[in-house]
Amino acid sequence: MALHLTVDHFQAIRAYAEHTYPHECCGLLLGMKRQTIGDISHTVVELWPTQNAWTVEAAALTESPHTFTSTRRYWIDPKDILAAQRYAQHHQFDIIGIYHSHPDHPAVPSECDRTLAWSGYSYVIVSVLRGSAQDLLSWSLDNYQQFQPEAVVLTDGD
Repeated sequence: MALHLTVDHFQAIRAYAEHTYPHECCGLLLGMKRQTIGDISHTVVELWPTQNAWTVEAAALTESPHTFTSTRRYWIDPKDILAAQRYAQHHQFDIIGIYHSHPDHPAVPSECDRTLAWSGYSYVIVSVLRGSAQDLLSWSLDNYQQFQPEAVVLTDGD
């Protein structure tokens, strides 16, 4: 699996992650899925930044509701997902993934990320150390519901 995004998308995700630090940023990847024999690739057309809606109510849906705040967790309001889905459908593409940041932690999925993830999506994580974006990595769930690294292919957007 590979995720194709432009250099502008790459930079925008990193900038948003720095802007929201020390909280986790989050947003949706809108684009197209291409499937060939034995391989799936996603191409990002637009980013859909969202507010981190992590609250006590959102926390109650996870395994560790009392230990984390928006500095260690994110939640995308279902209303934002619905709006993005309608927009994407109107423009003949889909939600193909989710991006978020890990403030002062590696760009590696947490157990919470894994348990809340949906199959078929790309999951971009950007590590932000002391306010500066570092690694940006993409992940996808395998058939065993475990994250596997996904290649990130940068294009110039032309």
